[in-house]
Amino acid sequence: MTVLESIPEIPASSEQSLDPWTESGGVYWLNYSDLNVREVAKAMNAMRARFITITAYQENGSDALRLEYHWDIAGRLLGFTFPLAAKSIDSIYDLCEAVDWIEREVHEGFAVDFTGRVYEPLLLREGNTCGVNLREEVAK
Repeated sequence: MTVLESIPEIPASSEQSLDPWTESGGVYWLNYSDLNVREVAKAMNAMRARFITITAYQENGSDALRLEYHWDIAGRLLGFTFPLAAKSIDSIYDLCEAVDWIEREVHEGFAVDFTGRVYEPLLLREGNTCGVNLREEVAK
């Protein structure tokens, strides 16, 4: 059984224990370090959650990226974080068509490869390079 096959109940009120969830800025974050993006998408589909977006971050002072996937269940915003070691992660487009635009945007803006899918051009044109949103450290 995977962690997400029995995803813990999200607390109904702030008086209940949040463990293993953490609430921050109105988002409930599941505190498991070994999450798999496809397992999360399958679990969210089974719970009839609504996909919201993916937020991409470049860690300060490094090339490391992380993606935060956001889902809504009955007005509760859920967040799942995925650090990227090799700038790639499995696509969930086949499980959730709503990710189409944001996967393409993150691909073009941060040069993340969503494995298992084919990209149609979104914003970049022929000859443009993916990764336009990545910070390049300025040599001093």
